[in-house]
Amino acid sequence: MVREKINIGTLELKSRIVMPPMATGLSTEDGTVTDALLDFYSVRAENPNISMIITEHSYITMQGKARTGQMSIASDGDIEGLSRLTECIHKYGIKAVAQLNHAGSAAFSKVTGMEIVSASPVILPTSPMMGDGTVPKTLSKDEIKGIAEAFAFAASRAKKAGYDGVEIHSAHAYLLNQFYSPLSNYREDEYGGSLENRLRIHKEIIEAVRAEVGTDYLIALRLGGSDYMRGGSTIEDAVCAARLLESYGIDMLDLSGGMCRYTRKDHSEPGYFQDMSYAVRKAVEIPVMLTGGIKTIAEADKLLEDHAADLIGVGRELLKNAAWETE
Repeated sequence: MVREKINIGTLELKSRIVMPPMATGLSTEDGTVTDALLDFYSVRAENPNISMIITEHSYITMQGKARTGQMSIASDGDIEGLSRLTECIHKYGIKAVAQLNHAGSAAFSKVTGMEIVSASPVILPTSPMMGDGTVPKTLSKDEIKGIAEAFAFAASRAKKAGYDGVEIHSAHAYLLNQFYSPLSNYREDEYGGSLENRLRIHKEIIEAVRAEVGTDYLIALRLGGSDYMRGGSTIEDAVCAARLLESYGIDMLDLSGGMCRYTRKDHSEPGYFQDMSYAVRKAVEIPVMLTGGIKTIAEADKLLEDHAADLIGVGRELLKNAAWETE
């Protein structure tokens, strides 16, 4: 099944294996693409098992920058370097998708030089701690509107740079995940409380991005669907969220962890988020991608055969070995 084609929006992928976004830290201090970054992606794009590469999370504004060495998509000046990146992926017949991110309170003020912000004045319950470990400023409604615009402008840059689509990052305890999770969203306005309210910023971002890039451009969303923590978001939340996000117009769901980030305590089996992905896949019509602990083609095939997902993300194995499963 791994080598079966699949359509996502207007894109046709030659296989079901995707390289998910993984931070390399290989950009310059101001987020510019380097030759080392191009080499990193080029050798992995040569792998014939892969159909699509979702490049590492790129910050959409300086306030949303997570780390030094993170790639930028916050300025029109970034388009030239990003164009070089998409060219090095496309020359091997691989689709390229840009992951757009705002770190929220997972950012460090010493990196951004700016005040740390989030949905609510809550220190993230992640371990190890992310960000400054200080109480963030609560975003105002006007600031939320500005963030939606920043995502849209970043998506426009991605399209100009030759990317085949964008992925909106709402997982791993970053800003949109901070709005989604009840562990970090205590708002009492229209952006807090009910699941639909906690996804309101997602809806506004999706609508803004769609207006900027058009109807025939891929918009995916990485959802940290379950926190796997007491009092956090649940698999049932993920199912309801998936239905809402589909109705908002996304073309693909990329499932991962929420406040637990990209690992799951006491779980290391292939596809360790598959209890969530299986439930979500039954609830939506759009393709669902699963990542986490998948090391071989055989493991990916088994997950596809079991209907746990439509696409399989293989990250750490490709990070360790660009020639994964080709030797």
